Amino acid sequence: MKLVLISDSFPPVRNSGAVQLRDLARELVRQGHDLTVLAPSVDLEQPWELENYEGGQVLRLRAPRIRGISQIRRGVNEFLMPRKMYRNLRRSPLVGQRWEGIVWYSPSIFHGHLVRKLKKQSGCKGYLIIRDIFPEWAVDVGILRRGLAYRFFKLIARQQYAVADVIGVQSPGNLGYFEPWHKAREGRSLEVLQNWLDNPSSDRCPIKIKETPLAGRKILIYAGNMGIAQGMDILLDLAERMRFRRDIGFLFVGRGDRRKELEELAVMRDLDNVLFFDEIEPDQIQDLYNQCDAGMVALDPRHKSHNIPGKLLSYLQNGLPVLASINAGNDLADLIRSEDVGEVCETNKLFDLEQHCIALIDRLDEDQLLPDRCVRLFKRQFSVAQAAQQVVLALRKR
Repeated sequence: MKLVLISDSFPPVRNSGAVQLRDLARELVRQGHDLTVLAPSVDLEQPWELENYEGGQVLRLRAPRIRGISQIRRGVNEFLMPRKMYRNLRRSPLVGQRWEGIVWYSPSIFHGHLVRKLKKQSGCKGYLIIRDIFPEWAVDVGILRRGLAYRFFKLIARQQYAVADVIGVQSPGNLGYFEPWHKAREGRSLEVLQNWLDNPSSDRCPIKIKETPLAGRKILIYAGNMGIAQGMDILLDLAERMRFRRDIGFLFVGRGDRRKELEELAVMRDLDNVLFFDEIEPDQIQDLYNQCDAGMVALDPRHKSHNIPGKLLSYLQNGLPVLASINAGNDLADLIRSEDVGEVCETNKLFDLEQHCIALIDRLDEDQLLPDRCVRLFKRQFSVAQAAQQVVLALRKR
């Protein structure tokens, strides 16, 4: 098929969404599809830039900055982003291009305007990949109230859903939220599209744990975004409670709105079992995980939706069992328990999380098959080949 993939997360951006979209793009090309990626760029002096990308092509379109700015500016710029992208697309060599399928990734919720224009131009189906339900999760964790801003974002989200023919959610527990959308018009499809990752590269990582104060310890790593939605305070509290265990270290690698604050809290508490590092290149993650023993996941307990974080997949892919502190009732808890790939806490109580942490550390020595179960689960459920095939099949259905 002749496909276009739209996302504001694509390399050189280094978040988990960018890694997923890079991997999906690679796999679609491997499977023989003619792929174009449309991605916003704040660094262009000209309206557009077209580049070859691993057998496909990426059209970068000048657009406003949406990262590293205030929430108000971000909201305004995200609203403007698809409009600026469409205007600059019309100045590019791909103006008038017709596609056989449109795939786009949310977040952001604002791509609906651009997708509507392209669907009308091409007369094709659109597949919306939903990875979080905004603005609902922002209300859950206290970022938004159900006021004017909420109603505005809700309207934008509904406009995005309205142009989709297929919506793929990341967990069965999220299907219910979209069931009214599914039933509102004949011909719509709603399905679970599991998160995915491609086989990692093995570039050397600049972080060498054996050269740090955590050398010789069992390392629990958190790698990824450190924002409000992650509810990471309990992980620092856990590290403080575990200071007496000189055989355990906590490593935090990444970026995010709370990254600096969390590091300052660790210094203020004099946590000598904790280290922070800036985010690394995605292709360096395997080398980093080879130096670690378990991965950590944290989600704000006020979340009401279900979430399978991208970092979980990268842990499993590299044979790292999981210590998770998540909202009660999240599908992720059943996955970890049923597949026996780690320990999960749903109570948001430090004592309970501490007990799960100790249990996991003990299991690292006692359960020699634990890493193998992690890898097998990843291969069975989270392969990029399976995700790409599912998206294309949905677009081909009449």
